[in-house]
Amino acid sequence: MAQDKLTVATQGDREVVFTRAFAAPRDLVFDCMTKPDLVKRWLLGPPGWTMPVCEIDLRVGGKFRYVWRNQDGRDMGMAGVYREIAAPERIVHNEVFDDDWTGGETTVTSTLTEAGGRTTLTTLVIYANEAARKGALVSGMTDGMEMGYARLDALLETV
Repeated sequence: MAQDKLTVATQGDREVVFTRAFAAPRDLVFDCMTKPDLVKRWLLGPPGWTMPVCEIDLRVGGKFRYVWRNQDGRDMGMAGVYREIAAPERIVHNEVFDDDWTGGETTVTSTLTEAGGRTTLTTLVIYANEAARKGALVSGMTDGMEMGYARLDALLETV
């Protein structure tokens, strides 16, 4: 089966909408997005990165923390707080990177819809300002996201 691809669209001055479909039921995609042992298997970005820290307290007000490590030993960390959880269809959280390259806190709303055994993940990211959105879009982030989603495709076939 042909692999789905990530689509990226901007709206307003600060928003980006990422959309990606997966050949798996919504419950399974949700689990892969919220269970640390599964998240660590796909949310890695470009080759050469690992995820030594993946902490998830999946409840409203609960916190999460991710740390990625490059093969040269450089770390990139991010943390946030869950604002809304409606399993398995919606998660809203804020996030900020340790090295705040995105210009402040972002708000992320992930919505999962299922039809015919396929799940579409729509992620709305609201950046702190227009410059932060522009910086994120030119950072190579979308390439890393697609690499991670390709790994998620493979993981979904095995869990």
